[in-house]
Amino acid sequence: MSKLFGTDGVRGVANETITVELATQLAQAAAVVLGHEAAEGARPKAVIARDPRISSDFINAAISAGLASSGIDVYDAGVLPTPAAAYLVEDINADFGVMISASHNPAPDNGIKFLARGGEKLTDAQEDRITAQMEEQPLRPTGERVGRVRRFADAEDRYVLHLLKSLPNRLDGMKIVIDAAHGAGAAVAPQVFADAGAEVFVIGANPDGLNINHNYGSTHMENLQAAVLEHGADLGVALDGDADRFLAVDHTGSIVDGDQIMAIMAVALKDQGELNDDTLVVTVMSNLGLKLAMQEHEINVVETKVGDRYVLEAMHENGYSIGGEQSGHIIFSKWATTGDGILTGLQLAARMNDTKQRLADLAKVMTRLPQVLINVKNVDKSGVNANGVVSEAVTSVEKQLGKTGRVLLRPSGTEPVVRVMVEAADKDTADQQARHLANVVSENLAL
Repeated sequence: MSKLFGTDGVRGVANETITVELATQLAQAAAVVLGHEAAEGARPKAVIARDPRISSDFINAAISAGLASSGIDVYDAGVLPTPAAAYLVEDINADFGVMISASHNPAPDNGIKFLARGGEKLTDAQEDRITAQMEEQPLRPTGERVGRVRRFADAEDRYVLHLLKSLPNRLDGMKIVIDAAHGAGAAVAPQVFADAGAEVFVIGANPDGLNINHNYGSTHMENLQAAVLEHGADLGVALDGDADRFLAVDHTGSIVDGDQIMAIMAVALKDQGELNDDTLVVTVMSNLGLKLAMQEHEINVVETKVGDRYVLEAMHENGYSIGGEQSGHIIFSKWATTGDGILTGLQLAARMNDTKQRLADLAKVMTRLPQVLINVKNVDKSGVNANGVVSEAVTSVEKQLGKTGRVLLRPSGTEPVVRVMVEAADKDTADQQARHLANVVSENLAL
């Protein structure tokens, strides 16, 4: 069987790639690998949650059927964010969890993401075993050994209480606008910010199954920027479809990205004595300005490959407190096993209220260096690190940029594309050098 799992579960167009048959088969295989093989005596149990896109209903039914028919007790948490599903797996000591969502993708897409015991992401080995198990006959228990499907009635309340427990201080006196992307956080996000004491204004919180991520959320910030200015708000909170990412808008309507948020929160955790080993984990795509800012605050920066799973691996292996991506997928290891947009928004708001500083001022902790990214198409991406001419060109540009610039050439994982990224002290230099390297790659690696 070809590679089924991508960087974040199994994803594709619903009813085309993600079919009832595939969902059932995946569930039956996961029941063996994550359920019966891992269970300790009692009947295995699994938590299932979904985002509100229209296809999530039939996929949820197919997965529930596949699990229950394989002897798994299913706790259906309904529409909740991905980090809520992860938390609930740990909270009720379930053997595993399933999240049905295509995150920030448009409504026709959907995805199936499995969570191991403790709410952890699957390892490559676990994904391979599930894929292999799909070639085997599924379990077919009978009688009392068949699993039950039950509504997880207090799932949302458990998650809300968990989020509120994470707050170091309340948000009284703050005005906050929440853009829920018509997604999985549409109900719970406004509730938890209001419970924390903030005056809350809400947009993008009327999911109809088809409008998820459409012109709202962290990939479309214009409506949130306008709403923050309209209401004179202190903070704008932008979530994505499954609410595992968060970007912010300050009182001036300016966007504050994941790098800036991580810089603010790393300094905050250090001030509170909770930044383990004084270290922040980021990917190679994070802005060089973040690394320079952390040096000024004597905070170490560990870089990983692109992808939150690699950030998580580095955090788990070394016990680090915080890590994430420029896109706003940020992980606080004390409170979550995955990125949590609502949790991150709460922590940032709490920092603002505690210090009585505006977000625009807190964000000055780092200066973003101009960053230019060019996708060079139809090239042999396997030769990006082996071609002598390309390597010499990169070395030459890096020498010219010095300590205030950076070059990154990264082959795409899914298409014949090489991504050329250049950071420099000014936009013109970054643009000029990125175009130069893109031409070198195009000329020397052409298919």
